[in-house]
Amino acid sequence: MTLRLRYVAGVSPAKWLRAWSERRPDLPLEAARVEQPEQLAEVLAGDADLAFVRLPVEAEGLHRIPLWEEVAVAVLPKDHPLADAAELTLADLEHEPAAPVQPDPAMTVELVAAGTGYAILPHSLARLHHRRDVAAVPVTDAAPTRIALVWRVERDDADIQEFVGVVRGRTTRSSRGDAGDAGDGDATGSSAGTPKASSATGSTKASAKGGAGRAGGKGRGARRAASARSGRTARKRGGRGR
Repeated sequence: MTLRLRYVAGVSPAKWLRAWSERRPDLPLEAARVEQPEQLAEVLAGDADLAFVRLPVEAEGLHRIPLWEEVAVAVLPKDHPLADAAELTLADLEHEPAAPVQPDPAMTVELVAAGTGYAILPHSLARLHHRRDVAAVPVTDAAPTRIALVWRVERDDADIQEFVGVVRGRTTRSSRGDAGDAGDGDATGSSAGTPKASSATGSTKASAKGGAGRAGGKGRGARRAASARSGRTARKRGGRGR
């Protein structure tokens, strides 16, 4: 028996394949990339067990766990006036011609390089199809895309749940009901909530801000202490002069 996994371009499943082979050497995992327009075809037909897909997808009859968001970037010809910008907004691109979007992102990038216009792509796809004659610039107000893990409701068994656990970071000792996995999606296709990575990032930012505040407080305290010491020294010197 083999567990069959499909994934769209831009997803790199290598770490989960390694983790699975260590955890379940008795159940090989067969992974293959699929084109985005056909990302659900094999799962719905029963020819694949799970798939990493790019949302949105029709979720009827599927379990769906949204995982991470992909930043949108504008792919521009390298010599374009906006290609050196650190970031852009949609308003910056309002009067720029757009390249014809192709089913194959590599062809879309090819058309951008040929000078037909810009294209907005998920950063993972822009990185995958990067060329020396184009540049990718983040678009701060463009809607991000999101990757999700899906599988059929009738295929929901212990093996599937174990792979879901690998993707969600559960260890062999943890259970599906652990607090750390409270955000898992269910048969209704509901959202998995904020990914753990985002929560960790938020905590890091909060800690950094807190640290900066404490450092600022210590700095102000040190300046006040130094000022007080200077005042005492001046008074003593004045007293000796009298």
